[in-house]
Amino acid sequence: MTPAVQEKLNRIQIFLLDYSPVIVAFSGGSDSAFLLKLCMNFLMPSEVLAVTGISPSIPLEEQKEAEKIAEELHAPYLTIHTDEMEKEEYRTNPFNRCYFCKEELFSKLEKLRMDQGYKTILDGTNADDIKDYRPGLKAREKFNVRSPLLESGFTKNEIRVLSREWNLKTWDKPAMPCLSSRVPYGQEITLERLSRIYQAEKLLKMSGFQEVRVRDHFPIARIEVQKEKMSEILGEPLHSKIIEEFKKLGYTYITLDLSGFKSGSLNHLINNSGNRQFTTH
Repeated sequence: MTPAVQEKLNRIQIFLLDYSPVIVAFSGGSDSAFLLKLCMNFLMPSEVLAVTGISPSIPLEEQKEAEKIAEELHAPYLTIHTDEMEKEEYRTNPFNRCYFCKEELFSKLEKLRMDQGYKTILDGTNADDIKDYRPGLKAREKFNVRSPLLESGFTKNEIRVLSREWNLKTWDKPAMPCLSSRVPYGQEITLERLSRIYQAEKLLKMSGFQEVRVRDHFPIARIEVQKEKMSEILGEPLHSKIIEEFKKLGYTYITLDLSGFKSGSLNHLINNSGNRQFTTH
């Protein structure tokens, strides 16, 4: 461990001692798992509560995995149901859709914080996250959510390196944004659409593709896999199986994006639009 990383850990320890007891917005991803590990290292279990938001936009496997990770870390754990699908602003899928999702999650966490006497809500935002387009980050300000990894300067790479040293199984876990991120901005988010995406991606993951996205340009499915995996997806009998199963889901055209896998690839539409002015209530 470098002196710089040790200094970041020291800053987080001081932060947590000052702002406990804490609620951790816990997705089960590499960042929130790392943050929860730090909380359990530096605080008493009674001062920590990991909370996962449950909604149709989160794959069932991710929900179960989050619970399992919290159990392995011996962290007090709770799930809450979020209702972003009830919000018209979310369903219409504007460029700042993520804001309304985070607003819903943080509003539920804030109520929990007040009802149960916790001092601070934490999330796993890191120093690299602010380099990308992430409208959900604005919701943190509304509910005074703190981000110790960001505030201490932890990068994604540092989080993965330390997670590996500490035997956290999330150290190399691929990013897994919600299923709504597969729908082009401006096209409505529906339960039917989310279910279709979930089933399509589940088929591909069961076939060995861990980093994969199915972008839902219905009736077109645009599959993104890593470039070195493209030959596998075109080989038989998998090729024919994917076409058959995707057509059962309702897709008419099944395409493979030659640019390869890219997390957040739909965000280029924002850059092309020339308009980043959004309303966030």
